[in-house]
Amino acid sequence: MPSSVFTAQYARFCEVLADHRKQRGLTQKDLAGRLGKPQSYVSKYERAERRLDLIEFLHVAEVLGVDPSTVISQITE
Repeated sequence: MPSSVFTAQYARFCEVLADHRKQRGLTQKDLAGRLGKPQSYVSKYERAERRLDLIEFLHVAEVLGVDPSTVISQITE
């Protein structure tokens, strides 16, 4: 099995997070600032160049104001 970062499901995960960011009218730079990270952090995980661990995902979801279970349900549809 390939590393999860190279699967279609992980690509969907990144897409869903980017969609939630855009729905809130946030740029990558805006979100990165709220996360206390550089813009490249958001860019890299949205392009699946960087893998988010569970704690990072929970922090991103919290800052976006989205329930983590919503994101999970959207990647398993």
